[in-house]
Amino acid sequence: MTGPVRFEVAGGIALATIANPPVNALSAALRAALAEAVTRAAGDPAIHALVIAAEGRTWIAGADISEFGKPPASPTLAELIALLDGCPKPVVAAIHAACLGGGLEVAMACTARLAGPAAKLGLPEVKLGLLPGSGGTQRAPRLMGAAAALRLMAQGDPLDAKAAVAVGLADAVEPGDLVAAARAHAAKLAAGPLPKPVSQRDGGLGARDDFEKEASALSKRAATEPQVAAMIACVRAAFEKPFADAVADERKAFLDLLQDPRSKALRHVFFAEREAAKIANIPEGTKPRKVERAAVLGAGTMGAGIAMCFANAGIPVRVIETDEAAMTRGLDRIRATYEASVKRGSLAPERRDARMALIEGAVGLEAAKDADLIVEAVFEEMGLKKQVFATLDKVAKPGAIIASNTSYLDIDDMAAATNRPGDVLGMHFFSPANVMRLLEVVRAKDTAPDALATAAEIGRRLGKVPVVVGVCFGFVGNRMLARRTQQVERLLLEGALPQQVDKALTDFGFRMGPCAMGDLAGLDIGWRIRKATGKRAPVADALVEAGRLGQKTGKGYYLYPEGARAGVPDPDVAALIEKVAAQEGVTRRAIGQEEILDRLLLPMVNEGARILEEGVAARPGDIDVVWLHGYNWPAWRGGPMHWADARGLKDVFARLTELARQTGDESLAPAPLLATLVAEDRGFASLR
Repeated sequence: MTGPVRFEVAGGIALATIANPPVNALSAALRAALAEAVTRAAGDPAIHALVIAAEGRTWIAGADISEFGKPPASPTLAELIALLDGCPKPVVAAIHAACLGGGLEVAMACTARLAGPAAKLGLPEVKLGLLPGSGGTQRAPRLMGAAAALRLMAQGDPLDAKAAVAVGLADAVEPGDLVAAARAHAAKLAAGPLPKPVSQRDGGLGARDDFEKEASALSKRAATEPQVAAMIACVRAAFEKPFADAVADERKAFLDLLQDPRSKALRHVFFAEREAAKIANIPEGTKPRKVERAAVLGAGTMGAGIAMCFANAGIPVRVIETDEAAMTRGLDRIRATYEASVKRGSLAPERRDARMALIEGAVGLEAAKDADLIVEAVFEEMGLKKQVFATLDKVAKPGAIIASNTSYLDIDDMAAATNRPGDVLGMHFFSPANVMRLLEVVRAKDTAPDALATAAEIGRRLGKVPVVVGVCFGFVGNRMLARRTQQVERLLLEGALPQQVDKALTDFGFRMGPCAMGDLAGLDIGWRIRKATGKRAPVADALVEAGRLGQKTGKGYYLYPEGARAGVPDPDVAALIEKVAAQEGVTRRAIGQEEILDRLLLPMVNEGARILEEGVAARPGDIDVVWLHGYNWPAWRGGPMHWADARGLKDVFARLTELARQTGDESLAPAPLLATLVAEDRGFASLR
């Protein structure tokens, strides 16, 4: 047998070895080859059992997602699994590595499963807005119990080999020759009565009450996720219906989810994150530079968080400050953050100690001389940053990458302060840096390809989602956020209240609205930036000048009585807004939630179109990834550009045109790219 499966027979035991790189995905060709192997083993009297093994970094990584939405090619995954389920001879899965999604459904249809030490077994379909669609919601409960199976599917994270055996998903861990052990186990099974297929093992579901308790908790936590509700219904059917009927229900639920807009959004996110990992316009084969030591300039909140990112990834890091007191405060801040994690039980004391051992403090830029990567996290003032970069140019060793954590400022200006512009780029972490996953990697005009590749690769080592963006004020995320912030200010002047503005976004799916978020961050931060740049925001400025800085002062847009974390509406704020509106000559009116939402989101989409047109972002999906991981855009909405496509760009164009006319705000006029796409009846997705 040729193709993605090799077939051989020795001692009456057939071995089918999967070789379908890069991840052994269940393509039509692989399904056909596996079906042929099962049929051949079943029909040959000289063959007593079949072992399915694989080579490469996975066993079977899951379905071939590129086939979603296309007419199914026979044999389908369900047909392959039916062949395994009905095989009259034992089939043993020898799982050496990742066995995920459809791969685990294949393994669960086998008679037995042996796992190597590096094996990982899971059903991650929840992350694509789907559920296991080929019997997984029925076989997993029969192997590991309904409550545990539901938890596995709803979390989407795999179990390691030992954990899989402990819950019954695998039969044993084999630390030695896995294929030899699987052959021996298959021969043993062939010598005795054939065990029942998993589909007929109804005694392993566990207590119904345990399942219902798990289902109830999940229903509350995942109310916006249709795939979780569908999973609960499917697993419940294992208690109530014959296997075949429950599998039919599962298949219908799977097909329904394929068409659900929330599920489509989650699949878009899946692909967008993988696309974002590919850096546009660098030579093929570009290799990142070696990074063995890092330095962070500044031990404030951001600098401390960035230093923790390096230590958490096992990279030694030196935190550099201008004096001993500031350096000590920074190290104390880091230590306190780790201590809080230990108290919560999320970090073992020995891991805290290991991480702290990787962090050292120092005074003076000379201390950056042996670092392979230097991240500048000083105050957001261009003169200061250029001074720092000019000094680093003299101090840093040849080939060291010098990165700025700036949120807004021009990386090209910083690079111009050095004689090594190819080594300079932006690495914009998001606060808190040790928690937030987004990393905007800012490509300056002269950034060397290998420097760019290094920053992206380091981002992944730090557990971040790196997205490469271009130079402009605010890059991608903050540039779009500025448009939303501008509209928040205008909406408040024109008649909305903070709680109405926030409700529009929380109803949409954001965890917090912009006013509550401003209070949490501190309203004085934006106020200082506006003062430095000559800009104004009448309402926000008035709040700060009245001493309302947010949660830290107990009052901002909201009132925070007795240190409460959740704010309550304050009549004094309504009066202040009315006073400011009168001073600005604005006549207030009632504004509905639909208009509020449109004015918050559509200007962001419009700015996203400009960003794409200018080449600041390479793909619409890159913008979506920025907003998903940096600004808590609800994943089931797919990001601003996907959401706009789903709404329809003709409607987006028409609504922006109308809002620009109604408000007299020219910034709301549709961007040229948006007009072009509408004229050509295309969406942002066509720009991929």
